[in-house]
Amino acid sequence: MVNTEDFIKRLQKVIDYYGESASSFAEKIGVQRSSISHILSGRNKPSLDFILKLLSSFPEVDLYWLFNGKGEFPSKLKNENTQTSQDLPPSSTQQLESVISEKSNQDKTIERIVIFYSDGTFKNFQN
Repeated sequence: MVNTEDFIKRLQKVIDYYGESASSFAEKIGVQRSSISHILSGRNKPSLDFILKLLSSFPEVDLYWLFNGKGEFPSKLKNENTQTSQDLPPSSTQQLESVISEKSNQDKTIERIVIFYSDGTFKNFQN
């Protein structure tokens, strides 16, 4: 069971880390301002939807740290593994396809791989 008081402290730490007010934080993750207020006051517990929106908007937040306080914030693992499309060599898609095909089950075949870029474009690779 998640300790609500500790969760609130960690949530406040996330809000402070990004230099946000509760209102602007709510806007960035796409929830009502009252939701943040009620969670921070202890009136309500966070919903799964709230947690997913927070993690989606702020990828440096580690779910395990947010719930249990174990791990680090900001998550260094996610920061180190996050690469932009400019960081990838041109042959990276071919390497990705070969790694995926090596690790896939013998019974299964890859039907499609979609790579999304930060500028909103994407590449679709079909078998």
